[in-house]
Amino acid sequence: MGEPLSHFRQTETVMAMNHKQDQSIIQPELASRIEVLANGENRVDTRIPGLSLHRWEAPTVPTSYMLAPSICLIGQGQKRVLLGKDVFVYDANHFLITSIDLPVVSNIINATPDRPYLGLTMELNLKMIGQLMLDHPAKVNRSKESLGLAVSELSDTLLSPFTRLLDLLRHPEDIAALAPLIQKEIFYRLLCGSQGPLLRRIASTGNHGYQIARIIDWLKANYNKPVKVDELANQAGLSTSAFHSHFRAITAMSPLQYQKKIRLNEARRLMLTERYDASRAAFEVGYESPSQFNREYSRLFGAPPARDIKNLVSEVTV
Repeated sequence: MGEPLSHFRQTETVMAMNHKQDQSIIQPELASRIEVLANGENRVDTRIPGLSLHRWEAPTVPTSYMLAPSICLIGQGQKRVLLGKDVFVYDANHFLITSIDLPVVSNIINATPDRPYLGLTMELNLKMIGQLMLDHPAKVNRSKESLGLAVSELSDTLLSPFTRLLDLLRHPEDIAALAPLIQKEIFYRLLCGSQGPLLRRIASTGNHGYQIARIIDWLKANYNKPVKVDELANQAGLSTSAFHSHFRAITAMSPLQYQKKIRLNEARRLMLTERYDASRAAFEVGYESPSQFNREYSRLFGAPPARDIKNLVSEVTV
């Protein structure tokens, strides 16, 4: 699907991890909690809004989807995420964070029946993060842009509140009162850590990251409409060349490439969950040419629409 992995470039973080990679790495407290709470399911959406658990007994095929602003931890196993031509690999000693919606391709690369992949994803509450930024201001580096996705080492101060958050799932009557407090602690730790600048750049009004995030919100809401890059640049208050540069620095792709991936992921959802045929889905998401839609869909998902949906349905029903 898409370019072979050999065509992608590794980030410095990944290369450093590969140098010291240890496939026996495990976070016992996190792994044991996820194992019990997942109860054998591949994915569990918990009673805590935005928190999901994941358990897989074998490596998975690369899958394309929109990754919402979130933090992802692993108790056991390894996962690979591709953004543009950048490759991110993380494990039980590292976490992945994204500050904006990004079209990624990801797959689990280390899992067995005896040692299943055990992970969690928690969406970021940008409103809560914004309030924390007001309460605990810090200088934002406005001169340097970076990708809206990163991998960092997992500290005990970040791991601890996550284990307490999972413990709340055994006491659902406490979730409404205590989960927001623990999540606030998690976001505070993130803002104080190495990825704090990443979050602050996106949430700081007037910053280029904030301007690009606003355009991304617009593209998500208007993905089926024709787009002119100079009009997007004008919305962001930037020249066309500066807009292109900042957008690519944060998303690893151009605005038109970003829109195309939103369209194709939405078309896939419509065919899978709403039972649209390929032509109807293509027109619904803004394509004027079904043949162009089929070509671009096959390039992204590795198969023509009808075959891809058939494969997805068969995976669900097995």
